[in-house]
Amino acid sequence: MAAATSAPRRLSLKRKYAMLTRGLGWETTYQPMDKVYPFDRFEGIVIHDWDGWEDPFRLTVDAYWKYQAEKERKLYAVMDSVAQNNGQLGITDARYLNAVKLFLTGVTPLEYAAHRGFAHAGRHLRGVGARIAAQMQSLDELRHAQTQIHTLSHYNKYFDGLHDFAHMHDRVWYLSVPKSFFDDALTAGPFEFVTAISFSFEYVLTNLLFVPFMSGAAFNGDMATVTFGFSAQSDESRHMTLGLEVVKFMLEQDPANVPIVQRWLDKWFWRGYRLLSLVSAMMDYMLPKRVMSWAEAWEMYFEESGGALFADLERYGIRPPKHHDVAKKEKSRLSHEVWTILYNYTHAAAFHTWVPSDDEMQWLSSKYPDTFDRLYRPRYRMWREAAARGERFYNDALPQLCNVCQIPMAFTEPDDPTKIAFRESIWRGERFHFCSDGCKDIFDDEPEKMSQSWLPVHQIFQGNCGGASIEDVLRYYHLNIGADNLDYEGSPEQELWDAWTADRRTAR
Repeated sequence: MAAATSAPRRLSLKRKYAMLTRGLGWETTYQPMDKVYPFDRFEGIVIHDWDGWEDPFRLTVDAYWKYQAEKERKLYAVMDSVAQNNGQLGITDARYLNAVKLFLTGVTPLEYAAHRGFAHAGRHLRGVGARIAAQMQSLDELRHAQTQIHTLSHYNKYFDGLHDFAHMHDRVWYLSVPKSFFDDALTAGPFEFVTAISFSFEYVLTNLLFVPFMSGAAFNGDMATVTFGFSAQSDESRHMTLGLEVVKFMLEQDPANVPIVQRWLDKWFWRGYRLLSLVSAMMDYMLPKRVMSWAEAWEMYFEESGGALFADLERYGIRPPKHHDVAKKEKSRLSHEVWTILYNYTHAAAFHTWVPSDDEMQWLSSKYPDTFDRLYRPRYRMWREAAARGERFYNDALPQLCNVCQIPMAFTEPDDPTKIAFRESIWRGERFHFCSDGCKDIFDDEPEKMSQSWLPVHQIFQGNCGGASIEDVLRYYHLNIGADNLDYEGSPEQELWDAWTADRRTAR
């Protein structure tokens, strides 16, 4: 009698994962590995053992698609519900939508840029585990861009400024701030790119963007935005873990990596902090119902959480990023300085600004007792009085931009909020200007790269933005003049919202 054949042994999840990922790699023979992977050594990072890479989340491709498909079904069900039930009427105030405009035009294109960057890193990191992790994040980022566009497109049916976000992202002055951040990261090597995005932005700073924005959306009745935030949150957790893993992996591989990683952490902390200054204005000024102040968010998500993180990294020889003490000093005035910039130049922006109401100024005073009443309330009173006379203030002069963060030079000295900070460097006979020691340090470390920055104001002066007049530039931006821009008071958006509000009161 023939012996019974045993059933094949079922693979464990760990073994199955290893076969579907690590088992796909090999050492090349026809061409040397350095020629196939030319980019992961030129930065100076030394890797002795790629097998030392620990994957943050062990997801195989088949499990990934099933997992994301389930989230997609839930997301689009809610999106359909929002559209069918006139979800735009559920928000607190039309002013809130200006935060959504800033997010769609400034952040959503960055998701697509991250998709491209991680796809490139996934091709050029020779370690199989690192390649799989980068490719998974590339897919996540593409999905995030798509879901944000689909979700926020509902508001484009009714509100201004959302109609041509992709065109605007490459041209409009304030959008050069997020765009230059990712252009800088995309043109770095693969290790610096992953450090910049997965660690410095995703792990250290992403809570300052996503948590306040999604919480603010919930507080202000924007269930469409809340839904895509929840849909992306599990992905963000994976990205944060990847960021921490790649930094620890580099630090554990060779002591020579420590100063390189420290230099990147210094740079990308400051670049990310300056980028998130736009979020500070959103939190303190653009939300009719506020969740917390920027200062409170900074204390919670960077000073406390970030402090614990860098205490953990201290055993590798890593210190907190340079100039973090300056960010701590600026937390009580950052949002007010950024709102001042946006108020000055809202005639050249695809969103509206306004002078805070008395109740809003009282809230700001309670959150910033040491600075608001002394430094900023008088300014708002002056602007309100000018607007009442029909002389709403717009700054018609083109501002000087910081050559690194590309924000107009309106930030103040760390120890003197009444004095504009100004730094400069001369390189190859040309003078470059900076808003801070942090931005100057970044330029001085990489002058050949940073001197090539595409600065919107310089491009306007050179005649590369449609013409010489403001109207010419706004047409080049594809702005609908008088609808997308200017003050919220008297805008078509306010008139539409007031009409809707009046109809609902009458219906009751």
